[in-house]
Amino acid sequence: MRFNEKELVSLSRQPSEMAAELGMRGPKKGDAVKKRLVKLVVNFLFYFRTDEEEPIGALLLEQCRVEREDSQSFSIAFLDEAERKYLFECDSEEQCEVWVDSIVKASYEFMRKNLIFYRTEIHRLTGKDPLEQYGISDETRFQASWTRTMSRLLRQINIQNENASPIKAVGAVRALTPTSSPLSSPSKHGDRFIPSRAGANWSVNFHRINEIEKSHNQNRKTKDGTTDSNKADGLAYSALLKNELLGAGIEKVQDPQSEDRRLQPSTPAKRSLFSYSVSAKRALPEEDGNTVSPYSLSPVSSNSQKLLRSPRKPTRKISKIPFKVLDAPELQDDFYLNLVDWSSLNVLSVGLGTCVYLWSACTSQVTRLCDLSVEGDSVTSVGWSERGNLVAVGTHKGYVQIWDAAAGKKLSVLEGHTARVGALAWNADQLSSGSRDRVILQRDIRAPPLQSERRLQGHRQEVCGLKWSTDHQLLASGGNDNKLLVWNHSSVLPVQQYTEHLAAVKAIAWSPHQHGLLASGGGTADRCIRFWNTLTGQPLQCTDTGSQVCNLAWSKHTNELVSTHGYSQNQILVWKYPSLTQVAKLTGHSYRVLYLAMSPDGEAIVTGAGDETLRFWNVFSKMRSTK
Repeated sequence: MRFNEKELVSLSRQPSEMAAELGMRGPKKGDAVKKRLVKLVVNFLFYFRTDEEEPIGALLLEQCRVEREDSQSFSIAFLDEAERKYLFECDSEEQCEVWVDSIVKASYEFMRKNLIFYRTEIHRLTGKDPLEQYGISDETRFQASWTRTMSRLLRQINIQNENASPIKAVGAVRALTPTSSPLSSPSKHGDRFIPSRAGANWSVNFHRINEIEKSHNQNRKTKDGTTDSNKADGLAYSALLKNELLGAGIEKVQDPQSEDRRLQPSTPAKRSLFSYSVSAKRALPEEDGNTVSPYSLSPVSSNSQKLLRSPRKPTRKISKIPFKVLDAPELQDDFYLNLVDWSSLNVLSVGLGTCVYLWSACTSQVTRLCDLSVEGDSVTSVGWSERGNLVAVGTHKGYVQIWDAAAGKKLSVLEGHTARVGALAWNADQLSSGSRDRVILQRDIRAPPLQSERRLQGHRQEVCGLKWSTDHQLLASGGNDNKLLVWNHSSVLPVQQYTEHLAAVKAIAWSPHQHGLLASGGGTADRCIRFWNTLTGQPLQCTDTGSQVCNLAWSKHTNELVSTHGYSQNQILVWKYPSLTQVAKLTGHSYRVLYLAMSPDGEAIVTGAGDETLRFWNVFSKMRSTK
């Protein structure tokens, strides 16, 4: 080392980030291990004789590899000079581990990788290159000589006579103790265009990034299977890293579902996320919550401690075990039938073979409503009226029977279909029925059948799904021809026709929270849940579930929906809309989950399958989601 290089000598006198007496052996053959005072300052590793103040040499941590030789020693080798290898011996394994970690983080390659990472992330989130606006070429950014950069940096040190190192690795914020007053000393620029963070309101800046990312994610098709609890943990972990690595000063994690804009001004100022200029304002050291107090027992800053102590909104737990299981012998494994329905009076109707049974959720009593065996017929669909006093029964021969549930009496028989009736839907006193004969019949049960009958013909194969909208104005029908049709009261032709599904459309559900929002699910060849704006006719979103979609139902209280599936996983999924993230996955059925009904209070669902069981699940909550 040439001792007339005053800049390096001056740098060696700066407060070190690591300093200790270590055993050191040089790269020459025959070099013995000697005791040296080793100091890590910025990107230089200086070594001194233990009784001298000036270094006898320095290692520039560029293009080098740091490796553990054994439990108490490590080596530094340079990639362009294979024979140049230095060995260091420590007093303990812990000391060796600390030195290796510090040297790795001090290397130029580590800082460069982190700078590229943050540049890429910011570009992904904002669509802008944070360095491009300054017209800086890639060569200037990352491939300029490190020696020239260090010389320029050291000249700044001599001119400004400051003890604090201006280089801060992007991957590790280092708190150095300046000898001059922080109030009178100006802020410095980072080396290689690493931005100055002094005076920046990082809580606002990072909130702005999260908002941009949220808006991008809303337009992105995703199959995210993470839960809200996992997302909240991820946000907290991300905020903690921003505090410790970037000094963000975040003390509270925003709810991922919250629309709170308190951190963002109504008209945000047009300013860059990073500041590459000297800040006119600088916070007092005692006001900075991003440093660790010398008296603190915690390894993280005070802001991070507040973040970790901030109250977390309790997450809703959905039990993966059904709270009740009932036997349902002869429950058919037929995709095109609808054999389970739950009334507004809390009575479950189930079609089993030739019979319809009623199960009271209040008393757990089971009664047989009817037996069609005497007529040589079987049950293919059941459906409760909105008041819960009447139940419609569709049969294999094409009849629709109307029964008084309380009296156990058949009130009428509606004819008109020439094949089995697999779908029923009530609209006040009007009953819609869909059949294998490809026809939908709408009839007022109070009037003579022929006078009130309305025929809707649009499907080319069996009608297997029927649902009225919550405002009773639109009827959605799904068929084995892969079509989803929407009808109104005034026309015998569909007002909307959707052909995007690739398999039979049985699963249909209207949102009770958004006018005109319709969800539909396709069969084995499709596996998708699609969402439609029936007011404009536009498709909204689509997610591939990976298996046959058998049924859909919206929660009455929250913007969530449940789907049941067939081949190959036979699962029940709870989704959050519009993010389409999975809230829960329930399993237990060994056959396709073909049947689904919701309790009148909107909290529980019942599912049925060809394994001849009915399973009851607590899925939804009455508490509305906080927006």
